[in-house]
Amino acid sequence: MAKTILVTGAAGFIGSHAVERLVKRGDHVIGLDNLNDYYDPSRKEANLREVTDQALANQWPGTFQFLKGDIRDRELVADLFSDHQFNAVIHLAAMAGVRVSIDDPGLYYDVNVLGTLALLDAAVGRIGSKKSEKLPTFIFASTSSVYGNTQIVPFVPEDPSDRPLAPYAASKRGSELLGYTYHHLYGLDCTVFRFFTVYGPRGRPDMMAYKVLDNIFTGCDVPLYNNGNMHRDWTYVADIVSGLVSAVDHPLGYEILNLGRGEPVLLLDFVKGIETLVGRRARLTSTPMLDADIAYTFADISKTRKLLQYDPQTSVPEGVEQFWKWYQTAVLDSSSKNVPN
Repeated sequence: MAKTILVTGAAGFIGSHAVERLVKRGDHVIGLDNLNDYYDPSRKEANLREVTDQALANQWPGTFQFLKGDIRDRELVADLFSDHQFNAVIHLAAMAGVRVSIDDPGLYYDVNVLGTLALLDAAVGRIGSKKSEKLPTFIFASTSSVYGNTQIVPFVPEDPSDRPLAPYAASKRGSELLGYTYHHLYGLDCTVFRFFTVYGPRGRPDMMAYKVLDNIFTGCDVPLYNNGNMHRDWTYVADIVSGLVSAVDHPLGYEILNLGRGEPVLLLDFVKGIETLVGRRARLTSTPMLDADIAYTFADISKTRKLLQYDPQTSVPEGVEQFWKWYQTAVLDSSSKNVPN
């Protein structure tokens, strides 16, 4: 049976893929995004076009309605919940980036905490939305950064996670706790996903995979932290979306779950994989690791497997190849750059 689902951050990297999957399977999706300039809004507009063009070309059974707006606009959010009987909310909208949050922590708390609070209030009928017998399932995108410099490896959701290293992580942890409060007070089903390093087609320009290719083709300066001696649990975007969609279909009360692949890969090896595909070397700038960063991330996904039958399918070499194919079409071709033979 088709569901009606609100996706915040719908024009972004993960959001556009989530919309695509839901519409393809027949759901009715309302997408909300303010198209801010954290990176070029034209990239987000292109994401939306990709989704709508594919839906039309393939005659997918679901529907997609996009609304430009800010999750901090409590009146707008309340109206959305009044106008639609949502079965689920996939809350992806946020100010992202560990390092950038250090420069403007106030903005990160305003968007990530107060924006989440506005959605939670609307979901339980506190700010003008219609009361219903069945509250929507609330799915919240958090981050592996909440683990801080944990000594528990692989990272487990039961880790206290009370030593965040940057405002971004602290704001996400605060929102996780709000989710529990609204579950406790109002019975809201809330699944919190701690994302590990997500990559793939439509990836953000500030993320490492995209930056390596930009370095190769434009020569822009890109730091290689700790000489690439950092492990990341690289997770392909389609696998992330599979976790999100499973959570839509399986309310769990309140749970914190990891969404990763569970196979850390050395950053230097990840870069070399891109170089091999492209046939060109990147010239990255060796830079010391920042105080807000950690050298190793590794998701324990056993709980996610058990509760949501989560089973990541895409290996890192396969995922990097898909990202490279997309970059050639979406970035190089659109800017009239030539791809090497």
